[in-house]
Amino acid sequence: MRCFTKRPVRKYRFQPDGFGMDIRIFAHSWLSDWNHGNAHFLRGLAAALMQRGHQVRAYEGIDGPWGGWSLSQLWAEPRGPRAVRQAQAAFPTLDVGLYALDGHGGRGVETPPVVAACGCRWIRDWSAELRGAEVVIVHEWNPPELWALLLEQRRRHRFRLLLHDTHHRALSQPEELLRLPIREMDGVLAFGERLRRVYERWGARRTYTLHEAADTVHFHPRLATGPQVADDLVWIGNWGDGERTPALEEFLLAPARGLRARAYGVRYPASARRRLASAGIAYGGYLPNLDAPAVYAAARLSVHIPRRPYAAGLAGIPTIRVFEALACGVALLCAPWQDEEGLFTPGEDFLILHGKEEMAAACKQLLRHPEQRNRLGRRGRATVLARHTCAHRATELEAICQDLD
Repeated sequence: MRCFTKRPVRKYRFQPDGFGMDIRIFAHSWLSDWNHGNAHFLRGLAAALMQRGHQVRAYEGIDGPWGGWSLSQLWAEPRGPRAVRQAQAAFPTLDVGLYALDGHGGRGVETPPVVAACGCRWIRDWSAELRGAEVVIVHEWNPPELWALLLEQRRRHRFRLLLHDTHHRALSQPEELLRLPIREMDGVLAFGERLRRVYERWGARRTYTLHEAADTVHFHPRLATGPQVADDLVWIGNWGDGERTPALEEFLLAPARGLRARAYGVRYPASARRRLASAGIAYGGYLPNLDAPAVYAAARLSVHIPRRPYAAGLAGIPTIRVFEALACGVALLCAPWQDEEGLFTPGEDFLILHGKEEMAAACKQLLRHPEQRNRLGRRGRATVLARHTCAHRATELEAICQDLD
């Protein structure tokens, strides 16, 4: 965690002592993880904060009758309604409020059917809703209109207002983030040091590094439910817009030939599904995040293939799948990325392979020698438990809140 002060921060009434803070977190979605991996960490972080005695309320904006982009896409999945119920059952104390922004100060419009379907509160009166808030955290995947609303409410309720960024848009699409009132925020939480330095250059008042982490309450080793391990190799990830198609060909499709392999995720066009089939890789479609531990338990190996920005401009930032796979104790094989921030020990917590020949050879070696892959999985999990759980991040966030004052 690092902090850099650009200018004096106005003192508010917030006097944190590390316990009992009133925290509000705005995210694109809490109910849906469809192409929205940020929900994984945010749910776990909120639960860890509440476990430590803080009050947390979560807010999710919608722009249609069945939610925002991620949630509305999830409803269309065969396993979508079950995934929503599953998340609510896994986090029963998480208070999620739904809202819609309009052109008149953010007051909610007519109550949509998604509110009843999810059993969530429908937010209309923001002044009453934010009364008592001490720290308000807004994930970067939210519109500028929300920031205008919250800046207005901050003048009234005098809470701390933080941006939380866990994406590469600040480098790949900086115009999207520069629309936000960065200099008016009390601080920025960036999920990697390189990203933190971007906001420092942009003039943010204070900038902090807060990495993602594993929700180890739900992500831990499990016994395979079938009579035997089903897969040699599993990959969980979205095909997306093609930015890592060459890497997928080199580090997944080519090395997996001849193995029992399976891929899960969304946004796979027909051409991508054909490429999987030609490589002998079964396609499992959308996988609810909370089902991932069982999938890891049924596989001998897993693969991490970072998107291009995380292998280049934002090197050193592992995405949530790295933390989760390691927490489940599966042996993890990675396409090249630089652990610049020293979060792990490559070669001991996971293997980094350079090219399809190395990846294929590593798969062959570990499949033949279970003691080697089990040792790799145990070491990776031990590192997560020692340094990278949501409980660790909750402690770090407490320290950040104390520093703000």
